[in-house]
Amino acid sequence: MAQDFDVTHPYSTEAGAHTGAAKRVLVVDDSRAMRAWLRTVLTADPRLHVVGEAADAVEARDYIKANPVDVLTLDIEMPGMSGLDFLTRLMRARPMPVVMMSSLTAAGSEAAIQALSRGAIDCMVKPTSAYGEELTNDICERVYHAACTRPSQLQMWLQTKGARPAPAAAAPASQQRHAYRRGALILIGASTGGVAALETVLPALDPHGPPVVVVQHMPGNFLVSFSERLNRQLPQNVYLADESRALENGDIVIAPGHDRHTEVRNRGGSWYCRFVPNDPPALHCPSVDVLFASAASQARHISAALLTGLGRDGADGLLKLSQAGAATFGQDEATCVVYGMPKAAKALGAIQRELPLDDIGAAIRDSRIAPRRDEAHGTEQMQ
Repeated sequence: MAQDFDVTHPYSTEAGAHTGAAKRVLVVDDSRAMRAWLRTVLTADPRLHVVGEAADAVEARDYIKANPVDVLTLDIEMPGMSGLDFLTRLMRARPMPVVMMSSLTAAGSEAAIQALSRGAIDCMVKPTSAYGEELTNDICERVYHAACTRPSQLQMWLQTKGARPAPAAAAPASQQRHAYRRGALILIGASTGGVAALETVLPALDPHGPPVVVVQHMPGNFLVSFSERLNRQLPQNVYLADESRALENGDIVIAPGHDRHTEVRNRGGSWYCRFVPNDPPALHCPSVDVLFASAASQARHISAALLTGLGRDGADGLLKLSQAGAATFGQDEATCVVYGMPKAAKALGAIQRELPLDDIGAAIRDSRIAPRRDEAHGTEQMQ
């Protein structure tokens, strides 16, 4: 099927990507009712124009070959060729922004994470009950910002990712044992595009290095699948945060969501996670700002990074950390899927070093390495 995506097609997805015209949306779903619902929701936003519908991968392929499209909404679970297989072939032949639509089943959540790793810009949960203005606004916002992604940038990122070794085969430098500053902790926040970004950054960290706590915006069931996927891929110990468990070297902890924010606390020299209710309700739960702000009193031990994502969550928290003495990093615009969160943090002056995605992991790792004993007069010790 990949050969059927003729790259000599006269329409280029780069054209119109940044114009003021409404973004052209193709809705791909085997359910007539879901297609009708999405059409109604998306058409209500003047920035979006639903130009077509497809009930399966073959119809979607034929439409894309014949018509200009800025973004797809794509069902994961379809008869015949699945949405995941279609996405994989589409990204190889003609990369374009895709927002996946998934159920919250275990299989659907695992497939959603695979889709995000293979190049989907975002993934939405299919509504199963009544929906309100907040949900419909969120869908429109995410589809619109996906449509604004530059296809040439997406294609370059996919090619780079395809040439990159698997996470378990991280660069030799990240496998070396280092002495780290006592009490060191790494905090990372990400949103749209964050799954693939984290799969680039985390392998570059030292498997025996300081614990890492991650907030990634996505539904709780997706986070379960994501943590399991990372645990299979990485030499580190990856798991969902647990309040009763002290964080140890080599741990990567994912904030679990489910209407709770994750904070960090230092007790007796050890770091622990702590859950707090989402009250009053925040736009994002788990929230990067909540995580970052909770560590401000221990900022001199912290390295924090803000990766690709829609909105500004994390910008205020990163500023607090930077002002209190933390090492702070941001992903640069050229490598972000959505340059929202890092851009907001940069505007505040919260980012000390803005770097391409491929350089962030090593920069974080090196920021917590202790000076040699002779340089520190014997005062630095391994964490």
